Amino acid sequence: MKAKSLKFKIQKSIWLIRQKIVFPFLLFSLVGLAQTKSTVSAEIDTTAIKIGEQIQYKITVETDSLNLVYFPEDQTFSPVEMVEALKIDTTKNKDRITLQRIYALTQFDSGAYTIPQQRIAINEEPFFTDSFRIRVGDVAVDTTKQKLYDIKPLIEVEKSNARIWKIILIILGLLLIAGLVYWFFLRKKPLTEDEKVALLPPYDRALLQLKELENSRYLIQDEYKKYYSELTNIVRAYLEEDAHVSALESTTDQLIDKLELLKDAGDLRIDEDTIGQFKKVLQTADLVKFAKSKPATSVAEQDRLLVENIVVKTKEALPEPTEEDLLLNEAYLEEVAKKKQRKRIYIAAAIFGGLVLVGGGVSTAYFGFKKVKDAVFGYPTKELLEGEWVSSSYGFPPVIIESPEVLLRQEVKLPQETAEAVKEIQIFSYGSYLGLFSVSTGSTTFKEQIDPNFEAAISGTLTSFEASGIKNIIPKQEDFVSKSGVQGLKTFGSGQFQDPITKDKKNIKYTMVVFGGKGFIQQVVLTWEEGDEYAEKIVERVLASVDVKTQA
Repeated sequence: MKAKSLKFKIQKSIWLIRQKIVFPFLLFSLVGLAQTKSTVSAEIDTTAIKIGEQIQYKITVETDSLNLVYFPEDQTFSPVEMVEALKIDTTKNKDRITLQRIYALTQFDSGAYTIPQQRIAINEEPFFTDSFRIRVGDVAVDTTKQKLYDIKPLIEVEKSNARIWKIILIILGLLLIAGLVYWFFLRKKPLTEDEKVALLPPYDRALLQLKELENSRYLIQDEYKKYYSELTNIVRAYLEEDAHVSALESTTDQLIDKLELLKDAGDLRIDEDTIGQFKKVLQTADLVKFAKSKPATSVAEQDRLLVENIVVKTKEALPEPTEEDLLLNEAYLEEVAKKKQRKRIYIAAAIFGGLVLVGGGVSTAYFGFKKVKDAVFGYPTKELLEGEWVSSSYGFPPVIIESPEVLLRQEVKLPQETAEAVKEIQIFSYGSYLGLFSVSTGSTTFKEQIDPNFEAAISGTLTSFEASGIKNIIPKQEDFVSKSGVQGLKTFGSGQFQDPITKDKKNIKYTMVVFGGKGFIQQVVLTWEEGDEYAEKIVERVLASVDVKTQA
């Protein structure tokens, strides 16, 4: 008995110890949970407004100061439009924090609307506000005081001149390149002094060069070798051009022999004394150039006068050119001028072609061949992407999208069984399913306020694809949210069709988004050729702009 009593006392002590330890711990945990619990509430300042007036929608969040809170952004209040989101007002109390944010909302159509629940995330945990029912009333207009006017006619908007300016800039660039090529290669440049001398007749050029040699400083600077080299080159060049003697490559003895042969043949009426003087000058020049001889300055000057005399007598000894010779010489000069001109043109063309090839090669390496080709020759979808886009509302209930071209209304004939249920269907489109790119919108209202059947709408569009010749259609689906936050369904995929002209098989991609409400369905359908990067960018931009009004 004593053992049992002792065991009981020990168990009771252990139980009391556990109570003392566990109970405060549980109490602390409950207090901690109570302190970290977050609350979210929302309120509006009024439930009735006139068209265009604003509602103050306030969201209040109370939570721990260490938590991260995410408020609604963008157009998540549809069908009511958010005008402005004010800055978050913060109030801190110890380790608790109260956040308030006010949104200004409005609506421009009369009727009853429901502001949907708004999602607030606290540390990624979602909290939802209550929904609110509001009424938007018409603005009463007293027609006895306020006159009514007819709707203004459509105003024609001028097309953008961006494409024209682009063409103008390209033309100006080409003109600039052409101008530079002409200025540096094709135009007649002012002649330099050396070019002017080279264009003189051989006799005049030889006398001018001898005069320049007289005024040179060769003899003053003891540069006899340069002096005699230039002296003999002048006379040899003259004899080669005017007397047609191969003088530049001949030795002294060979040149004298050739002159004597011409004299004996009667082609050069020159006396022996002149030939002798010329031979003496050439021999002196050889001694200066090869034996480092240094004659007196007076001898060098006398030799220059002798050469000048030889040039004059040779000119006098030459027979007068016949009319045929003059014509041949003129034709030769013209041919030389033409060759020079052609050479300039070839050089300019080669440089221009080189610039084009280098520019094309660098552009192709950087941008790729297709982009360069499309930039030079153009491509339909590239022009659509870079052209002026149009943002418009189509049908009722309206579908608002931005597109590269205005969508045109299409006539729709409904089968009898469909017409019994459909009140009205409005379709607007650009392009065709089998083209490079197409976009269309559809708004269908039913005679009864029935729930929308998205699957039926999607099936109908896919059937129209098949009817147009598209085969092997593969569909996929995912959720889609419009620009203003309206939930819809996105169907996308690919297919194949045969080109009616080339008979080639081509792959096509498509995307359709469907929205709807009680008694209506709205739809946007896009198709484009697979692999067309410009069309892909068009589709991305169009889908990013899709918005709908959900009140029929």
